[in-house]
Amino acid sequence: MKKTTTIALTIVFLIFTKFWVGLYEHDEFFSTHIFIKHRPIWKTYFYSPRGMSDRKLLDMPENMQVEQQLFDEFILNDK
Repeated sequence: MKKTTTIALTIVFLIFTKFWVGLYEHDEFFSTHIFIKHRPIWKTYFYSPRGMSDRKLLDMPENMQVEQQLFDEFILNDK
């Protein structure tokens, strides 16, 4: 019984951590930081494809636009 409870609690903890804790790469210094997400999302690692350039969102390919929007929402708008 104790082993089953431990396994169940570990699984719940890992799922909770996956949804609420994230990592992001700083867009200027390229260091990695841990943060608490403001809403649950499966994505864990966030980075800015734009970096420190003056590139506009509309000039990026669609997949890079999505990454940049998520970075802006979770990292830049949360500060």
